[in-house]
Amino acid sequence: MPFDPILAAIRFGTGLSPVLPPPGSAKAMLAQLTGRDDVARQLPIAPFTEARPTLNQLRDAKRAARTAAGTAQAGAARDAARARNLEAVTTRQRHFATTLARGVIAPEGGLRERMLTFWADHFTVTSRSGNTVHLITPFVEEAIRPHLGGRFGDMLLAVTTHPMMLAYLDQSRSIGPNSAAARRDGGGLNENLARELLELHTVGVDGPYDQTDVRQLAELLTGLSWTPERGMEYRPTHAEPGAETVLGTTFAEAPRFDTIRSALQMLATHPATAAHLARKLAVHFVSDDPDPDLVAALEAQFLDTGGDLAAVTAALLDHPASWAPEARKVKPPLGYMQSALRALAVPPEMLIEADRQTWRRLIERPLRVMGQTWERAPGPDGWPEAAGAWITPQGMAGRIDWAMRAPTELLAALPDPRDFVMTALGPEPPEAVVFAARAAESLPEGIGVILASAAFQRR
Repeated sequence: MPFDPILAAIRFGTGLSPVLPPPGSAKAMLAQLTGRDDVARQLPIAPFTEARPTLNQLRDAKRAARTAAGTAQAGAARDAARARNLEAVTTRQRHFATTLARGVIAPEGGLRERMLTFWADHFTVTSRSGNTVHLITPFVEEAIRPHLGGRFGDMLLAVTTHPMMLAYLDQSRSIGPNSAAARRDGGGLNENLARELLELHTVGVDGPYDQTDVRQLAELLTGLSWTPERGMEYRPTHAEPGAETVLGTTFAEAPRFDTIRSALQMLATHPATAAHLARKLAVHFVSDDPDPDLVAALEAQFLDTGGDLAAVTAALLDHPASWAPEARKVKPPLGYMQSALRALAVPPEMLIEADRQTWRRLIERPLRVMGQTWERAPGPDGWPEAAGAWITPQGMAGRIDWAMRAPTELLAALPDPRDFVMTALGPEPPEAVVFAARAAESLPEGIGVILASAAFQRR
C-alpha cells in the first residue's frame, strides 16, 4: 500500500494542521526524526541537571521552615518554602504546555513527538514526592529524546542510570546482602529496578526469565544509586561481591559499573527484547491486534541492526500493514487534545503563557475527566493501549464537553466548520461529519461536532 500523507500525520504523528503540510514521504519523516531537533530548540525544556527549583533548593526550604517553627522567623520560612513549591508547580505546568505545543508546531507530521510519547510511556516514571513533580519531563528530555533515532541500548542505559528512574524504583535502598555496607549497617536487596527492567523495559513479562534472574540482576545493580547533590553515582561499598548470571550470561565482578553497562547491553539486544518491543510498537501505532508479519518485520530489523531505532521506525513506515485504513486506534486523551490543538493551530504562547487558573480549566481538569492525568500513569507499565480503557461514558462526556467549550476560549476567532472539517480529518472526511458541521447553528458548535466525532477520535 502506498504512503498516505494524511494517514501518516494522523497515525504516526500529532495530527493534521492548517498551517503545516502533512508529511511528504516516509523518508522525510525519518529525516526529521534523526536530524537536528529544531522543535526542541524553538521550545526548550531544561534537562534534569538544569531544572529549577533543584531538589536541594526544595529540601533546604522545607528544612528551614521546620527548623524555624515556633520562632520569629517561622512565617518568613514558611513563605519561602511555599514559594519554592509554587515554583515547582509552575515549572511543571510550563513543561506540560511546552510538550503540547511541540506537537502543535512539529514538522513532517510530528513523528518525533509521537515517538517521544511512546518511549516515555515505555519507561514510565512518576513522582513519589512533591519535590520531583517538575522533574519527570526533564528526565524524558535528557534520557529519552536524544536517543529516539539512535540505539535502544543507549536509551536503556541513559534511562536506567538516571536519578529519576533510580528514585522511582527505590534503587538507592538496594544493598548487596554480603556487601561492606550490609555488614556495617544492615539493609537488604531491592528488586524493583531489576524486575521492571526484565518485565517491562526489555524481554517482557513473557520473556525467558525467572525469579533467579531477577535476584541475580538486582545483585548486579547494587551500588547504583543517586543523591540530589551529585545525581547518579556508583557506591562500591553497597555492591554485592562476586559474579552474577542473568539469562544464562555470567558477568564478572569488576569493574562493577562496566558490568552493569554490559548487562544492560545484553538485555537491550536480546531476541526476547526485540520480540517484546516489536509487538509493542505495532500495537501502539497500528492496531491492538497487529498483523503478525508487521511484528516479525520489526523484530527482524531490531535484531539485524542491534536495536537501531531509526531502522526499526523505517521498517514500521515501510510495511504495508502499517497503512491499512481499517487498522484504526483510538487516541488516548493526551493525543486527542494535542491533535485538536494542532488542528486549531493554537499558538504555542497561548499554551505556555496561560495562567494557572486557565490552565487547570482548559487543560488539566478536562484531561483528568477524560481519564489521563499528565505524568501520573497508574503503574510502571504506563498507560493502557486498548480502546476500551478510553472510550468510557465519563471519558467520552469529557471529550465532548471539551470539544464544545475549549476552542472558543483558546482562539480569538474560530475557523469556518466547513473548512475545518477537512483541516482536522483530511480532504475526504466522512459525509456524516460534513453534514453535521454544515448544519451546526454556531461556529463553536460546528467545531465541537468535528472534534467530538468518532472520526477525529481515531488514529
